[in-house]
Amino acid sequence: MDSIHIWVTYGLIALSVVGYALERWPIEAVAAASLSLFLLFFSAVPYVGPSGDRLTSAELLAGFADPALITVLSLLIVGQGLFATDAMARPARMLMRVGGSVGAGAIILVLVSAAGLSAFLNNTPVVVIFIPILTMLATQRAVAPAHVFMPLSFLTILGGMTTLIGSSTNLLVAGVAARSGISIGFFDITMPGIVLAFVGGFYVIKIMPRMLKPREANGGRPIDAGGKQFLGEIDIDDAHPFVGLSSRAGLFPGLGELMPRMILRDGETILPPFDDVTLSPGDRLIVTASRKAFSKALSSGNLAIRTIDPTGELNLERTRKIGPDMVMAEAVVAPGSRYSGRTMQYSGLRTQFGITLFGLQRKSRMARSALSDIRLEPGDTLLLCGRQSSINALRGNHDLLLLEYSAQTVPQSAKAGIAASIFFAIVLMSASGVLPIEVLAVSGACLMVASGCLTIGEAARAVDRQILMLVGASIAAATALEQTGGASLLAEGLVELLSEAPTPVILSGFFLLIAVLTNFLSNNATAVLFTPVALDLASRLGTSPDAFLACVIFAANASFATPIGYQTNLLVMGPGRYRFGDYIKAGLPLVVLVWLCFTLVAPFYYTL
Repeated sequence: MDSIHIWVTYGLIALSVVGYALERWPIEAVAAASLSLFLLFFSAVPYVGPSGDRLTSAELLAGFADPALITVLSLLIVGQGLFATDAMARPARMLMRVGGSVGAGAIILVLVSAAGLSAFLNNTPVVVIFIPILTMLATQRAVAPAHVFMPLSFLTILGGMTTLIGSSTNLLVAGVAARSGISIGFFDITMPGIVLAFVGGFYVIKIMPRMLKPREANGGRPIDAGGKQFLGEIDIDDAHPFVGLSSRAGLFPGLGELMPRMILRDGETILPPFDDVTLSPGDRLIVTASRKAFSKALSSGNLAIRTIDPTGELNLERTRKIGPDMVMAEAVVAPGSRYSGRTMQYSGLRTQFGITLFGLQRKSRMARSALSDIRLEPGDTLLLCGRQSSINALRGNHDLLLLEYSAQTVPQSAKAGIAASIFFAIVLMSASGVLPIEVLAVSGACLMVASGCLTIGEAARAVDRQILMLVGASIAAATALEQTGGASLLAEGLVELLSEAPTPVILSGFFLLIAVLTNFLSNNATAVLFTPVALDLASRLGTSPDAFLACVIFAANASFATPIGYQTNLLVMGPGRYRFGDYIKAGLPLVVLVWLCFTLVAPFYYTL
């Protein structure tokens, strides 16, 4: 009866992997089907272990309450809070300056920094630190997300191999070994770990990006990165930060990315070049800028973009206070639209939808006049801003065609400090061991919402249902594999198969077995399972256990071939828009490379 459960478990795991790799069905559907089959089989044919305990449905479903899953989902919400507030904009700019003008320079610097930091911090918070930075750098440098996020995960795993505290896996192996009276020092694995990290890092940075196919988000429609220019209008009141700003060399350097086109002052029109002009209260500044520049000006709280409505009330205070559900989107004036021919001032968009019209983009020409006086024409692209519900109300409108892919939340820059404080508190307290990472992650996610950095809706959208189902189903498979003795059977089979082989060959085969299993079991479970086997093997062979313990550490960390192998792989799956097959295609060669490298290095380093 036991063999039936083992072989059925093997078969269901194999079917799941094939289903994920084929990519013919949604990954969450395959995970749900896999979980359902495990539940049905172990309910219809119960498994009772040697101690008389039965493998129950509750144990198979325990993955949905697994601390690692809760940690990953909570950290996704924390990361969304950092992104929504632009909290990592300044670090990104600093790295851009250090990285130079070449697009890949700053990104490589970030990746290498992440690998170095992961040697002394847990990999998960390191990845969370760098995801927002890489998101901004990749957007600014026009680098595909697929080319940066999987390398980030893999390099942090490689960096975590180099010290005892680099990964929880390393500490687990040391803990199990300590029970047998064997201690592993802080830097005992550093030298071979550095070799593996260097070889693997070269592959990850130089070769792997060529193997990953970029995928567009938002239904395949890319969001404009900043080239499209809109005409906008800024009213300078007494308290405006632009008051007193003087022109130099015909321009206003203090305006940043806002390009002035003319100034309306007491019925007078001042055109460029602006010589010896100082902005004063009552001026109306007509500018052109990208939507990104308008969004940045709005979120900073330093700019009040004129609210155009028939009453003439500007309501500047309201436009300077941006809530967490404020969205900026684009819409096109349709042919035959009832808005055609209306001036922007009397369009009625604010009164009808609660939407503010921020800018206009006209393909044929860019008008040089007050924004409120321009009459709308079919084909005009309007830059709109309003609450998410107000933007949603435009869906299905036949007069204004909402470009769904263009809708983006306005960053809450005023709360960037709060978001950054929450995040760094999680990292520092986790690194110092004050509280478990899952406690800190959940608390941090709640604080992001409570402080207004995110809305409940934004937090809910940050939770990836693919990760939820994938982890839940994978832990069910791992539980079945451990409880039925399937993992132990594989280890015993390897020992028998290589019983007459030289020690380096046995060590190499042992590494390969662990490296394969760690991509389907959790790396921590694999480490705990095989550490006693490693000690037993070393004892039988009459050799020092150091090489075999290092083998378990490195092999259990070689979780590159599947997204379920390690939680950092899951963290980057959404931002990088990866599929299950991407991990097999890019990660499997890295597993083989690390295996071959260890096979060559270990016999010399450990004098086997």
